[in-house]
Amino acid sequence: MAYHERFPPHDEIAMTLSMYSASVPVLKQLLGSLAEILAKTEAHAGEHKIDPDAYLQARLFPDMFPLLRQVQIACDFAKGISARLADVEVPVYDDSERSFAELQALIAKTLDFVGSLEPALFEGAQDREIVLRPGTPKERRFGGADYLVHYGLPQFFFHVTTTYAILRGNGVNIGKRDYMGKY
Repeated sequence: MAYHERFPPHDEIAMTLSMYSASVPVLKQLLGSLAEILAKTEAHAGEHKIDPDAYLQARLFPDMFPLLRQVQIACDFAKGISARLADVEVPVYDDSERSFAELQALIAKTLDFVGSLEPALFEGAQDREIVLRPGTPKERRFGGADYLVHYGLPQFFFHVTTTYAILRGNGVNIGKRDYMGKY
């Protein structure tokens, strides 16, 4: 039997996945892994007598944000994605964290928010209009499904991955299992 007979083109396959299931568990998984990676980094810094700020301010390249900001932006996307899809107000955090402990608190606060959203809030989210930067020249409009798949999750993954890459590139003993977290 030919491949195309066993596996029809994707447009012939019906799959039902709720917007809640496609977002909240993924965000929680990677926020959890981010917390674990940061804990390993803080322990590594202590064991090797490295100033924690060396990691917190590390960058992949001079024109990129440092690790601190990467974590803050990952949390911003996690709360923004989930809030917009649930049609609730996006919480505003001040992004003033300057230590591993403060980043851990930020991640915990973000996990609490994301975890507080009930699946029922996401009903119809795939068709909900998401407007970013309304009334500005940078305004973007998405349907909920497109927002999640083509903008929100890729942005979130970018900042989590960049955090991982900064730390791995600076000698922290972490690997793919650490990135993937618990699932």
